[in-house]
Amino acid sequence: MTRAHEEVGDSPAGKYEGPPTPAAAAARVEEILGLLEGRWKLVILFQLFGGRVVRFSEFERAIPGISQKMLAQQLRQLERDGLVHRVVYAEVPPRVEYRLTPWGQSLCPVLDGLLRWAATREGLTGEVSGA
Repeated sequence: MTRAHEEVGDSPAGKYEGPPTPAAAAARVEEILGLLEGRWKLVILFQLFGGRVVRFSEFERAIPGISQKMLAQQLRQLERDGLVHRVVYAEVPPRVEYRLTPWGQSLCPVLDGLLRWAATREGLTGEVSGA
């Protein structure tokens, strides 16, 4: 993981050349955040964190309110973007399982850090989200 600030965790081995300007950095962050846009993508990702392997029907049960069409669409986008790996077993009926790619799994501490960062705001303002 690269550093956003000197006090934030260590970078992985290898050299990281950050964007040359603040505008380029902002554009890159917007591009990456675009991978997570969608009503259900984060919910799907959180279902998969921790190395879980989830079948399509399990997603349907775990995410009330999502249609089969929307679930399939969001999973296809996550797969296309390299966050989710899909495995289809040649069985009748077909069994389809989803798991995070290593890059997708590496998003877990990033989102955890975002949750921790948001919690500091709640502590500073005395407000609770959703209130």
